Amino acid sequence: KDQSSIFRLKIRISETSMRRKLTTSTSFAKKYLNMTKSCAISFLFSAFFLLDGASSFGMTMMASSGTKASTLPKDVKAAVSLCRGSVQKALEQKMSRMAVDMPAGAKFGVEKIGGKKKGKVTSDGTDGVTKADFDRSDRELCRIFVEMFQPLGGDHIVSVFNEESLAEKAKKIWKGDISTSCKIMTTGKKGKDKSAKKKKKAAGFAAKMNAEMASSAKSTSGPFALPENTELALFVAPGPKELVIIERICSEVGMGTCVILLNARLSSNPDNFANDEAKAFFTEEFEDVFHLAAAPQEAAPNCLVHRAYPNDWVLARKPKVGPPKVIAESPVRPDADQCKDAYENVEIGEFEGAVEGVLENVANWFK
Repeated sequence: KDQSSIFRLKIRISETSMRRKLTTSTSFAKKYLNMTKSCAISFLFSAFFLLDGASSFGMTMMASSGTKASTLPKDVKAAVSLCRGSVQKALEQKMSRMAVDMPAGAKFGVEKIGGKKKGKVTSDGTDGVTKADFDRSDRELCRIFVEMFQPLGGDHIVSVFNEESLAEKAKKIWKGDISTSCKIMTTGKKGKDKSAKKKKKAAGFAAKMNAEMASSAKSTSGPFALPENTELALFVAPGPKELVIIERICSEVGMGTCVILLNARLSSNPDNFANDEAKAFFTEEFEDVFHLAAAPQEAAPNCLVHRAYPNDWVLARKPKVGPPKVIAESPVRPDADQCKDAYENVEIGEFEGAVEGVLENVANWFK
């Protein structure tokens, strides 16, 4: 009835049979359902995966309804499938602010990697996971979400990267693939001429934050703005500066535009917030629909924290060999003290003697 509150039901699918099925489904939705934008996404989201059967990566639909809190994905395909189901559940509840975190440097198998040497565990906490690994993993996760929401149409999906080089890399890799149709943008500025002799001193956190706030004060639209027809905005691995931009963007576009943070790792980087108000905003406004990442390692070594909406949070230990073992469950995200208590109360017999770097441990589980 209220056409202005419904997402554009514009589906670009090459197969004729799929087009007929989706056309019938969307016509039914328009005629019989008075949907909000979030409901419309959920309806199309369900229709696309249930009719198509599987994505291009061979991943099947796995609903989160009825899933026990202690259930952990066995591999990357199961994790993405469970994540997809959690996002669908959140959309059904008309949520338009979501956060999704996957293991740092996880290999989703979306991009082909050839001739890459295996990283070595180092003493600086990086565990051999390079920046290139992080960038590839973030880009792969973004691509998976772009494919998930293709029923909206590429013109209404925006993928936002922190640096122009990252945005250009995504454009190059995704070029010519209709399943990755979207607008690729960046919150960063264009790189300067490398031949320039003088190099400007890198700005610190406070300088960057002040620059963004000053720009926002001068104009309501700010230096970065989403296109007017944006229905889904995917912010990839946003940092302190990007969080300031995102908070402003959310205020400008309202709840009608779905905003998803991919690998923002808000709980792991509390110093990324400009102030307490910003921290409260992201904590209260954004729902952790899917979280699978390392727990505070000083409190619970070699443990990970997992949540798949609408289920409870779980704390599990990832042994050197075998699947993670759940050691605690909670209706809210466990803090460092709760993780420490659960870790210390685990029986010694459940621990293996060998201990390895947690990032490499969790990332290698995703092979």
